[in-house]
Amino acid sequence: MIPDVAVVAQPLDAAALRAHVADPAAGAVVLFEGTARNHHGDQAVQSLAYEAFIPMAEAELRGLREEAIRRFGLSRCAVHHRIGPVPLLEAAVVIALSSAHRREAFEAVAWMMDRIKERVPIWKKELYLQGGDAWIEGQGRAT
Repeated sequence: MIPDVAVVAQPLDAAALRAHVADPAAGAVVLFEGTARNHHGDQAVQSLAYEAFIPMAEAELRGLREEAIRRFGLSRCAVHHRIGPVPLLEAAVVIALSSAHRREAFEAVAWMMDRIKERVPIWKKELYLQGGDAWIEGQGRAT
């Protein structure tokens, strides 16, 4: 059984989450994968690593999920976040949700990502190709 919310140390299964939120009453299914990219500003990124206080992170993700369901009238919603090393191109976060209409689905996934960055105790570290690293807070870099 796939949980609606999870913080895990293994690769995320976006296809399984998409299937998990499928609903015959939904006219829209949105699957968002936040992946590790090869740059941040002028820095070449080799990989990412995430740390979290898992009980608190999962509780906050559950609260955001429930709020998104109410706020946007979602049929179903699931969010999984990865911790530990995340190689380039692999997903660090997957949000899958379904709703009657596309507008609410797209708005919900954008709203959820913004809240995750603001509220959830998960911390991202970038490891740079030229050496060195930095912890990233929201959109900024904390060296």
